[in-house]
Amino acid sequence: MIAAQAKLVYHLNKYYNEKCQARKAAIAKTIREVCKEVEVQEPRFISSLNEMDNRYEGLEVISPTEFEVVLYLNQMGVFNFVDDGSLPGCAVLKLSDGRKRSMSLWVEFITASGYLSARKIRSRFQTLVAQAVDKCSYRDVVKMVADTSEVKLRIRDRYVVQITPAFKCTGIWPRSAAHWPLPHIPWPGPNRVAEVKAEGFNLLSKECHSLAGKQSSAESDAWVLQFAEAENRLQMGGCRKKCLSILKTLRDRHLELPGQPLNNYHMKTLVSYECEKHPRESDWDESCLGDRLNGILLQLISCLQCRRCPHYFLPNLDLFQGKPHSALENAAKQTWRLAREILTNPKSLEKL
Repeated sequence: MIAAQAKLVYHLNKYYNEKCQARKAAIAKTIREVCKEVEVQEPRFISSLNEMDNRYEGLEVISPTEFEVVLYLNQMGVFNFVDDGSLPGCAVLKLSDGRKRSMSLWVEFITASGYLSARKIRSRFQTLVAQAVDKCSYRDVVKMVADTSEVKLRIRDRYVVQITPAFKCTGIWPRSAAHWPLPHIPWPGPNRVAEVKAEGFNLLSKECHSLAGKQSSAESDAWVLQFAEAENRLQMGGCRKKCLSILKTLRDRHLELPGQPLNNYHMKTLVSYECEKHPRESDWDESCLGDRLNGILLQLISCLQCRRCPHYFLPNLDLFQGKPHSALENAAKQTWRLAREILTNPKSLEKL
């Protein structure tokens, strides 16, 4: 049994060094290219992109050709953060006092009810970016993506970069995530919890899929909750990052399927759940890499078959919402094929 485990870990490490590192290097090269071109059009965009340890802060890799740049706005100031659970995965920003409207930097984006409208800010931002693209020396290779309220650029017909205006919220924690951490689970320890909560979260101005079809004014004013830095902090240590990197590489190579049922964020979410199931640091020793990977792939199959994948911090938000059932079933079959192949024949990783 131990020999079989060791064999699997050996092949997983080989896979990580050969395939995952190549994927990371290709993505890093793409990001540098994208950042250079975005910076030329509008120097302010680059301020949130700091390169650290071969990754860019302020940038999420959605797939090898799709990226999201978070552009932080000046702070909220006179707004209250309202998170009452009525908009799953979202919150609104409401003026704390109507008389302060004229004091806000964002006065033209405040609705009659006193909400700071995420959609109005995005619409204005879209106009500014379209003008910048039109004037820039790269306009032959950079095009705005039409038919969306979001700001997306297609670069060299190869990459899509979404630029998302956001507020950084530090020192507060959303009510809809107040249940975390679960009291009966020893992971993460109190010090890590304090760090994560101090890190806070972001409010993004983007289309909220959980509200699709609910054409209320609240939907157009709502901001999407995002916990990227908190999640990265939780997944530090042991073989967690390596495990996630292998999962992302397997997804890119074998689970990029019609209907787009799976993205990298599903993988990241399931790593967090696996950390709860295996709370001891020794569970994340290099020698356990195969067990952790198998556990996550089996959990992924279960989620796909049940057609539900709860957000780690916001369990009322289903990350599979809106995905076609046939696409989820197809992904379950493909994931099962992958898991069986890796478990029964670790050498198959050389071909995967």
